[in-house]
Amino acid sequence: MALKAHLVEARNRLFISLIALVLGTVGGFFLYDNVLDLLVAPVRDNGGEVNFASVMAPFDIMLKTSMLLGLVFSAPIWIYQVWAFIVPGLKKKERNTAIAFAAAAAPLFIMGVGMAYWVLPHALKFFISLTPDNAQSWLTTDTYLPFVFRLLIAFGLAMLAPVLMVGLNMVGVLKAKMILKHWRITVFLIALVAAMAAPGGDAITMFALAGPLFITFATATLICHFNDKKRDKKRAQQEAKNAATAGQGSTLPETPDLP
Repeated sequence: MALKAHLVEARNRLFISLIALVLGTVGGFFLYDNVLDLLVAPVRDNGGEVNFASVMAPFDIMLKTSMLLGLVFSAPIWIYQVWAFIVPGLKKKERNTAIAFAAAAAPLFIMGVGMAYWVLPHALKFFISLTPDNAQSWLTTDTYLPFVFRLLIAFGLAMLAPVLMVGLNMVGVLKAKMILKHWRITVFLIALVAAMAAPGGDAITMFALAGPLFITFATATLICHFNDKKRDKKRAQQEAKNAATAGQGSTLPETPDLP
């Protein structure tokens, strides 16, 4: 595909993703109050308070919260668009793989967001416990909620990495042997991503993200291994069939020369 065609495709897929995000954001507006209560509840449960620091802050937080919900709601669409752009020119079987990839990746993204919300109270409990006895934790929405949003999105995106591995393996780009060969680098990268994604660099959040990532990475590697064995077996059967066909052709009796 020419560069211009790539740019046109990227524009079209970005446009579809943006439309899905906008529609999801509109739906997020209707859930804003309930979701904001869920996000603020861990602070209140630990004796803290979250307040708006300016006149425009409520509208700003409403917009950001709705966009976060839109990102979650539209996950199946934008994940598929990203995958279809990374692996263009798919055959029918590979297109089905791409759809299966999006179908598996979207729940994992949402599961990562839910896991981040489960970790949130534990991280807040640790931080708020550091407040002196003669003081009170007083947080503003423009500092607390971006902290929460980064945590939710980081966990969600991190859970997509193993699915990406399996997807690349299914289209023959990534082999299980290659993954196992560089497992030390992968382990280091997982630890690095978990450390960078942990807001404030606290060990609790880091281990909470790294643990599931190691498990999903091992599962994805195992799936890639079995898929490679299946592909190699099918290739060996095809080569044996081709060799048998070629052998039969070479043993045909020669036609005698006519007088």
